[in-house]
Amino acid sequence: MGMAIDRDDTKFHVLAVDDSLIDRKLIERLLKTSSFQVTAVDSGSKALEFLGLNNNDADDDEEDEQRDSNTESVSSDEDQDHPDLGLGVNLIITDYCMPGMTGYDLLKKIKKSSSFKDIPVVIMSSENIPSRINRCLEDGAEEFFLKPVQLSDVNKLRPHLMKGRSKDIDSSHKTTSTRLITSGN
Repeated sequence: MGMAIDRDDTKFHVLAVDDSLIDRKLIERLLKTSSFQVTAVDSGSKALEFLGLNNNDADDDEEDEQRDSNTESVSSDEDQDHPDLGLGVNLIITDYCMPGMTGYDLLKKIKKSSSFKDIPVVIMSSENIPSRINRCLEDGAEEFFLKPVQLSDVNKLRPHLMKGRSKDIDSSHKTTSTRLITSGN
């Protein structure tokens, strides 16, 4: 029980994804200034690799067919084979426009993952394109920040992190309550 209390007191871990070194260093500095633990990577594929989802890249269609024919073994095992990868990431903030995989593509892959779908994702871009912003928000992004990201933007992240943490607390509380009720009968 003491371990759970200690875990709640640790820093929030943010995975920052941006192909621009300058923008990546800026967001990293802003996040660290706000007492976040930060892992910064320069591409969507490296973010997926960090999370342990990189094996989903090339063979999506083939894997979809496998999921359809054998849902239990493929979909649950694939994400759960590496539970320690991702190292407790609480939020992902990613640039929209990157070579290879856009931030939107990364968002979709994360939201399709059973292990990471509840992690808040924030998209940032230097282009103010309403249709792009709306599409990202409709498909699961928590926020869309315009670059350059400012400290006031970073301050908007904490409520999203707290929502995720309260879900964890609620589900563990429900489990504890259920155990108490069933053991009492």
